Amino acid sequence: MNLDQALIDAAVDLMDRRWRLDEPGGAAAVRLADGGILTSVGLDNLHGSVALCQETGALIQAYTQDRAVVASACVCRDLEHGRILILPPCGVCQERLALWGPSVEVAVPQEGDPTEWEARTLAEVNPYYWGRQFADGQWPSGAQHAQ
Repeated sequence: MNLDQALIDAAVDLMDRRWRLDEPGGAAAVRLADGGILTSVGLDNLHGSVALCQETGALIQAYTQDRAVVASACVCRDLEHGRILILPPCGVCQERLALWGPSVEVAVPQEGDPTEWEARTLAEVNPYYWGRQFADGQWPSGAQHAQ
């Protein structure tokens, strides 16, 4: 398994370093095929339409370095209930992760406890990925994504 507690802990650690514990915050961590971990946070911005997901920075770093992403985890602080939530990737981040294929593992919250995680592949999270319609029913290759 590429998604493990160390990946979750890396995201939590960055969140705790970036924001005080009494502030809302979130962070992400991605595991690379070579075992490395990249982390990132989203932008706090007055103009909400230019804000970015927590994962975006790490995904761009991986793509810039031509390194394959094999797992992704995103967390945020729930101040109202004093806990850290596991956030599954939004549709936009699912699309970003699709560059690395259907076997990328993503953290999703366990049913009934959003503070606990389980790993699911991108294909499990997005079984009807639209890009398959343009790749003869298969998950599009990296080259097809670049067209």
